[in-house]
Amino acid sequence: MHIVIMGCGRVGSTLAHILEDRGHSVAVIDQNPDAFRRLGGHFNGRRVTGMGFDRDTLREAGIEEAAALAAVSSGDNSNILAARVARETFGVEHVVARIKDPGRAEVYERLGIPTVATVRWTADQMVRRLLPKGSEPLWRDPSGNVRLAAVNLADGWVGHRLRDVEEATGGRVAFLIRLGQGVLPTRDLVIQDGDQVHLMMNESDVATVEAACAKGPEEH
Repeated sequence: MHIVIMGCGRVGSTLAHILEDRGHSVAVIDQNPDAFRRLGGHFNGRRVTGMGFDRDTLREAGIEEAAALAAVSSGDNSNILAARVARETFGVEHVVARIKDPGRAEVYERLGIPTVATVRWTADQMVRRLLPKGSEPLWRDPSGNVRLAAVNLADGWVGHRLRDVEEATGGRVAFLIRLGQGVLPTRDLVIQDGDQVHLMMNESDVATVEAACAKGPEEH
């Protein structure tokens, strides 16, 4: 599988090595030829100097046979433009753009351009590690309407089925951690002591869901 990467900063160079180590062919584009020093001497892919949204530059990088493009330069506008050109002009199916502005990231996600909002993601990860368990979501969709969070279940839930939790909260159990192992549950799976349940819920229902989890099944 051939993959084109726009931007040879820390993210781009690291991504290039990860993909090449997994057996993919990789081309890296950067307008600054000195940036390719980050790739080191053992990188076997193409190094293409130019603008990552320029059609001729993309062709030189092999975009016409590429299965994917990652736009990870330092410029939001350049990344989005490169992603759109790759998808709309060359028909590349898998594209993703690195975006620093979380507001822009949500807009482009709604337009069908997958993005990674690095500032928001980093901030969320930091908050999750600073605040008590369950205070911040593990994942939030780009529109901000749906979140995935680890919920704190009252002891009274032990011995009840996961479907009871779903009926009481209105959420959906995505997975649980049992004895250190991830488990994809069925609705009839019985909750055991120590299970860490991860629930999908509407952002507007967070307070209601948390209250239902804390009360236990006897309250419903």
